[in-house]
Amino acid sequence: MTYYAVIDTNVFIAALLSKNRDAATVKVLRAIFDGRIVPLYHNEILAEYDEVLHREKFHFQEKSIQMVLTAVKEFGVEVFPQSTGEILVDMDDLIFYEVAMEKRNDDAYLVTGNQKHYPIRDFIVTPNEMIKLLEEDGMERE
Repeated sequence: MTYYAVIDTNVFIAALLSKNRDAATVKVLRAIFDGRIVPLYHNEILAEYDEVLHREKFHFQEKSIQMVLTAVKEFGVEVFPQSTGEILVDMDDLIFYEVAMEKRNDDAYLVTGNQKHYPIRDFIVTPNEMIKLLEEDGMERE
């Protein structure tokens, strides 16, 4: 099964910083390349990825940044969400939430390491929870 998911920027940061190939964030990134996760995006999300991943404090190589951006655009689906009227702790996160909400009919998820930035909803999951969904799905197919 393929899952639609909005990937919060912090997940990509953690994946690129990780030295552990088995880290949930790394597995989420790998699942995009494997076609198990179809990333959902909007131009505002791409702009945030680009800006944050280029922050000097992370010291990411340009090829790593471009790999993430290209994967999201190449394997993903652009979404033009309607306003939800939701008020979030960090309103910069609103676009991530609204893109996920726009595709809820397709069972879209929002994968984040900062669940406290969002309302409590069953489709807002941590990287570990997303990987668990993928693994459970994989077991059902065997």
